[in-house]
Amino acid sequence: MVQNPTFSLAGDVTATREVLDDQDGPVVLVGHSYGGAVVSEAGTHEKVAAVVYIAAFAPDKGESVNALIADPPPGAPVPPILPPRNGFLFLDREKFHQSFAADLPAETAAFMADSQVPWGVDALGGTVSEPAWRVRPSWYLVATDDRMIPPPAQRAMAERAGATVSETSGSHAIYVSNPDAVAAVVRAAAAAGR
Repeated sequence: MVQNPTFSLAGDVTATREVLDDQDGPVVLVGHSYGGAVVSEAGTHEKVAAVVYIAAFAPDKGESVNALIADPPPGAPVPPILPPRNGFLFLDREKFHQSFAADLPAETAAFMADSQVPWGVDALGGTVSEPAWRVRPSWYLVATDDRMIPPPAQRAMAERAGATVSETSGSHAIYVSNPDAVAAVVRAAAAAGR
């Protein structure tokens, strides 16, 4: 597991590649949400056998998360991102449960809201140079009740990436609300990468 600093996409990719350098054998790289941009850029590393997107952004060459969220479809929920504070972004704690973790108990969502890691504004503006999904097999889990990245946008990115797609009901926090579905996708990618 990589703890991304989230100051910039370049910094997160560097941190991920440093961890990859220390691994023995092939790796399945998994990204959730913004982490999809990180694995898209870092996943071209020679030790990466497959890339997995969990309700994630899957940018193409020259795209950033900012570009992917710039023009939401009519009626799509708007993520409750607060205005930048000292170069960092947070989600509105009052709207976190409904937007990010609607299928989790209120106490769990409150803990997640209170323990948010600040997002660097520059992280969302970083562009992908060569997306891993163009050179590595990819899998994508669509969270069908996601209110952060609209499911139609997830499907479109997954299709463009030529990913093996599965869908399950759940919020953006699908890795907490349905870890079995997430694990099944990662296992499928690992089995194919052997």
